[in-house]
Amino acid sequence: MNESSSRVAVVTGGAMGIGAAIAARLAQDGWRVVVADRNVDGTAPPGGRYVVCDVGDEASVAALARSLDTGEQRLDALICNAGFMIRKPIADLALAEWSSVLTTNLTSTFLLVRATEALLRAANGAVVTIASSRARMSEPNTESYSASKGGLVALTHALAVSLGPEVRVNCISPGWIATKGPQPAAEEHAFHPAGRVGRSEDIAALAAFLVGPASGFITGAEFVVDGGVTRKMIYPE
Repeated sequence: MNESSSRVAVVTGGAMGIGAAIAARLAQDGWRVVVADRNVDGTAPPGGRYVVCDVGDEASVAALARSLDTGEQRLDALICNAGFMIRKPIADLALAEWSSVLTTNLTSTFLLVRATEALLRAANGAVVTIASSRARMSEPNTESYSASKGGLVALTHALAVSLGPEVRVNCISPGWIATKGPQPAAEEHAFHPAGRVGRSEDIAALAAFLVGPASGFITGAEFVVDGGVTRKMIYPE
């Protein structure tokens, strides 16, 4: 039996994109994966379970935690991936819109960890948060998104200190990851020191490592996975 076959992981925002890739990778590695997403049409990998859940809603998160208590009865890994962006000039950004981004992207991790702490501690589990290179660099009109991702990086190391040594907590900050739309052009690949735009599988591979036994001495860390872009000096031509 695979070492991971009895282990349980929750992946939020796992219906598509990076979350779906993480869920698929963990299932491939033998985990039982519970996908939590507010998309009512989503699915879980074979052997897993799909839960419709608004991770920014306290009652919805509590219901998810109860289902783990009575169903799987354990939780070894929590992947906090759910998030979205509203791109607007700050003058046009309503307070309700700002709050909705921070609730889904940042507050949800607080709610999820608080609700599942006992299960995670019992399993000596691991938490992985999915932030963004936008915590370190910005495009115009992304204030709510950048603030939420910067907060998530800080929340990660705070949780690592509070939950250790039983639970490890780490953060992945992806850069440009092609998850939908047209394929990137050659010049867009060439812009990256790594020679290409990222793929969802790049993030999934790191997430799988961070919840596995080989990363047992890693906690409170942020991993910027952006093909080297945040280290690239750019001058005007």
